[in-house]
Amino acid sequence: MHAGAVAGMTAGGAGAPPTAGEGLLYEAVARGDEAAVIDVLSRVRLYFLVPRLHADTPGFIPRPAPHRDDATRRTVIPVLTEGMLPAWHPEWVFQQTTLDRIAQSWPDSKWRLAVNQDTPYATTLRARPADRQKWLAAAARSDGPAGVRLLTHGGGHLLGPLAHGLALGAHLAVLNGLVWNTLGAAYEDFGTDRARLRRPWGVTHRAGYRETLDSLIATKLVGRVPESLLRARRTLAVRLGRAPTHDEWSRSVAEGLSRHGASGESVREAGEFLRRIAHYEQRFRADGVLPPEGRVDTLAAFDHGRAVNVVRLALGARLCDPAEAEQAVLRIGEAARPLYGSWEEFSLGYVLTRLIHFDEGDPEEMYRESLAIHHALTHDPASPYRNIPWS
Repeated sequence: MHAGAVAGMTAGGAGAPPTAGEGLLYEAVARGDEAAVIDVLSRVRLYFLVPRLHADTPGFIPRPAPHRDDATRRTVIPVLTEGMLPAWHPEWVFQQTTLDRIAQSWPDSKWRLAVNQDTPYATTLRARPADRQKWLAAAARSDGPAGVRLLTHGGGHLLGPLAHGLALGAHLAVLNGLVWNTLGAAYEDFGTDRARLRRPWGVTHRAGYRETLDSLIATKLVGRVPESLLRARRTLAVRLGRAPTHDEWSRSVAEGLSRHGASGESVREAGEFLRRIAHYEQRFRADGVLPPEGRVDTLAAFDHGRAVNVVRLALGARLCDPAEAEQAVLRIGEAARPLYGSWEEFSLGYVLTRLIHFDEGDPEEMYRESLAIHHALTHDPASPYRNIPWS
């Protein structure tokens, strides 16, 4: 089986393009604008097929394989854009590449690059040295920051419980420039998906994946200390019948730690997390994303968002199949739904957790990036947070 045949299995006619990338490619090809075609291809993820048997071989370096095109009687190297990846198959996996990487390792100037063969979004590029220089130049122009982009697959899950569950993982999808609403052949690519499960999760087999998923669904990894601080504030608010002041919250925490004989290190850790939580909530209020009296009540969103990411990685790494992945995403959605009242609350819970745990280095850059993702998800008319009811 070759990549052109795989792509052919996914395309039944033109219709709406699966993602914006295929739409832009279709328009450029229709205009006969070679420069625009190259520009589009320099900005999208490209994939080539790798037999699972080879991908699992230690030391194997995946490379695009040439293929004889019967229609043109030419040798081509077939690749697919992200939206044209086929349905998940246990034995056929994909490696991500880019136009400049292809240019740098191109084996024969007589061969051509065949993109999305046998689909409405197909194009074939000559690959002479001068042509490959154009590919490299286009890639160099596209090397700047892409900014925050919400990527949606038109044939993916858009409404209903499964889409709701996948949308919990949208923060990470946007951060990594990946489509948020599919459970398919790859999340990023086979090798990367396996590597991201190994680190940071330590997952190398199915049992490890299930154990990690269960821990995330139960929100056991989000951070015991900061979650306990928010729980103490909720309890205090119920007792007072109003939102506690920062000083009231701080004294209550200190008294609780003293009663339990907490060590000096534990007291310092709690104090630092309390400071970070208060700092970022105040910034949220100043930036208008949290009401004047608003607060974040739980950090569970971070574990549930990461749980969706782990499911998609495991599917790409072939540690589960699509049916298992769907059931897992539905479980995550059911666990998350009672904990928040809206997508905005969920999103701020996710952002706050990311900031208080990972604001070392350049916290301002992380803050701006996190808030940009929050704004994209809560304001973009195409966002699942604007189109899928929370409950």
